[in-house]
Amino acid sequence: MLNTAGQVIRCKAAVAWEAGKPLVIETVEVAPPQKMEVRLKILYTSLCHTDVFFWEAKGQNPMFPRILGHEAGGIVESIGEGVTDVEPGDHVLPVFTGECKECVHCKSEESNMCNLLRINTDRGVMIHDEKSRFSINGKPIFHFVGTSTFSEYTVVHVGCVAKINPLAPLDKVCVLSCGISTGLGATLNVAKPPKGSTVAVFGLGAVGLAAAEGARIAGASRIIGVDLNSNRFELAKKFGVTEFVNPKEHNKPVQEVIAEMTDGGVDRSIECTGHIDAMISAFESVHDGWGVAVLVGVPTKDAVFKTHPINLLNERTLKGTFFGNYKPRSDLPSIVEKYMNKELELEKFITHEVPFTEINKAFDYMLKGDGLRCIIRMDG
Repeated sequence: MLNTAGQVIRCKAAVAWEAGKPLVIETVEVAPPQKMEVRLKILYTSLCHTDVFFWEAKGQNPMFPRILGHEAGGIVESIGEGVTDVEPGDHVLPVFTGECKECVHCKSEESNMCNLLRINTDRGVMIHDEKSRFSINGKPIFHFVGTSTFSEYTVVHVGCVAKINPLAPLDKVCVLSCGISTGLGATLNVAKPPKGSTVAVFGLGAVGLAAAEGARIAGASRIIGVDLNSNRFELAKKFGVTEFVNPKEHNKPVQEVIAEMTDGGVDRSIECTGHIDAMISAFESVHDGWGVAVLVGVPTKDAVFKTHPINLLNERTLKGTFFGNYKPRSDLPSIVEKYMNKELELEKFITHEVPFTEINKAFDYMLKGDGLRCIIRMDG
């Protein structure tokens, strides 16, 4: 890598100038990292539904121009003052949420909700000085969830950078930066299905299939996939799903269908759609006495969860999770090792690949519901 430490780097980035309009490949200037920051050379990034959600800017604060992107793999180019965890040349995954290692959440074994670095979708600047590190002709370009990986170079707080095994292929493990880890951890860290148990997964997108993969790894005997799109069922079999329910094909609530299939309900359910009705169904579909439901999907801001309190009094448990309860810096390296040891298959999540110059194709695939993850090669 060229010795660019301390200098402004001019490189290509895909800029979202306005809501819902195609991204434009621009030449941007990326400032050097400041205190506790790291500048990364991004080699591969992938498109997650969250990028599309904020690009469309329906129901949140529109913030443009902006460089989106948060699932990626790269190499540390240079480090700012105070950084000791990583050094230039390290292979890393940038993560949209962080781990400062000093707040009450980071010191708790039960939480990954870092006070300093938890996701903030409305912050378009760096924490250190509340300024952007990106600009075009002197005009600042906003950051996105502290990562902005749709750029050949980006600046990230060191607490949002997980150092990983340099032998791990970045074009595969980059998908662990967000969705796959979220679904996997929701099952393995939060639902914790016992071996031989029954699990229902609501929503069979990438996160839901990662949750199913977690149930498969845990040794669940039955994994019931629930989705409104029956076309997803065939693919889901690759992730351990054994049975399928399309709620549209039944004239009774899906929780009743699942209760009949499983003699009273599943042992665990994981909800990965963000739709409030699916959340309620997921909770009400677990068995009384021991059933645990985990909410993963993010609802609209006006959504209200309604269920009869007797469902809780009958010893069902409702839990939520954020990023699968993984602490990014502490835990992501071990998930990468799971892949390296062939305990976890990532290839089956990757259905498309495009060069950076064709990044808008990745948006087209996602909007059509075509495939799971599209890898974007930054060198193309």
